[in-house]
Amino acid sequence: MRSIRFSSGEKKLFLSLIDLFALNLGLMVGLTLRPEYSFSVSIFKKYPLWFILPSLVWLLSSWALDLYEEEVSFSFPRWTKRLFLSSVFTFSFLLLIPYLTPPLPQRRQFLYGSFGILLLFVFAGRILSGILFRHPSFSRRLLVLGTGKKAEALSQVLKGPSTSSYQLIGYLSETEVPKPQEGSLSPVVGSFKELKEIALKENIDTIVLAPERRVESEIIQDLQDLLELGVRIVPMSLLFEEITGRIPVELIGETWLMSLPLDHPLNRPLNRAIKRCFDLIFASIGLALFLPLLPFLALLIYLDHPGPIFYTQLRVGRNGKVFKLYKLRSMIPEAEKEGPKWAQKSDPRITRIGRFLRKTHLDEFPQLFNIIKG
Repeated sequence: MRSIRFSSGEKKLFLSLIDLFALNLGLMVGLTLRPEYSFSVSIFKKYPLWFILPSLVWLLSSWALDLYEEEVSFSFPRWTKRLFLSSVFTFSFLLLIPYLTPPLPQRRQFLYGSFGILLLFVFAGRILSGILFRHPSFSRRLLVLGTGKKAEALSQVLKGPSTSSYQLIGYLSETEVPKPQEGSLSPVVGSFKELKEIALKENIDTIVLAPERRVESEIIQDLQDLLELGVRIVPMSLLFEEITGRIPVELIGETWLMSLPLDHPLNRPLNRAIKRCFDLIFASIGLALFLPLLPFLALLIYLDHPGPIFYTQLRVGRNGKVFKLYKLRSMIPEAEKEGPKWAQKSDPRITRIGRFLRKTHLDEFPQLFNIIKG
């Protein structure tokens, strides 16, 4: 009997529902820190906005941070970082709710304690999701496009202990009739020309690109068709990095173009609009924190080595637009008198205050102006 399989969209929905349940449970427990509230469903009825608004903010921030993308969901370091950022943003919004909705309680002290509870519940929900995702019904069914040295390197990685979320279905050969493979490359389930047929028949949700040479335009079209059907198309180098944390540069070779993702979340207008909103919000908050420090930092930069406070450089941005990049100067003014040079370890051109600025990344803060400008 064939087991029930979940599509990529269904996995994202499952994750978002678990997150929302954990988020609202954490908020409910946080509310009970106040003596006038008890742990009861009546809290939802009495203060619905305390749960509806944070849930909406959570979903928007999580989707903007790609928290529900599979390459993030199956990578512990990546989802923990983004989950924390989404929690911080949701909590920051919670602090504003009393001012946006007058009927709600005005005192916010209990929220500081509830933030830890909220984060704990959401984190626990994600751990539970990770355990459930080890079930074969949630595993990613992989089909590898290629049988050469790239596929061989990937096959060794897929045997590791951290690949329980992957289920290798097989490899596709470049030849019309697949040749018998020696060693670990098995099974070879067909040829490149059978890509679309096999992917649909085997309910493949991830195709790994590992060809040794450029593929025909018909195969590119098949990949595009499968992408539109919701199949994830991932370069071998990217999957290698997801599993091992490094990219095998020596295996990229002449098919570097196939190392590029066929799609990106920012290709979608809605995602770009959401990202722009978050850019403006966080850049404004960052500038509000940074501007009071600017006079003191400017004085220290000048006293350490007189000269311009800011370092500027022309860069090329989106659609070939040239813009000025601004940083706080961390080197002596004449550092690039003879042209740009690569930074060195213990670079003598870096000033004393410059080392501090670089270590704390304070020299990067003026770039927030460029973010706001767009």
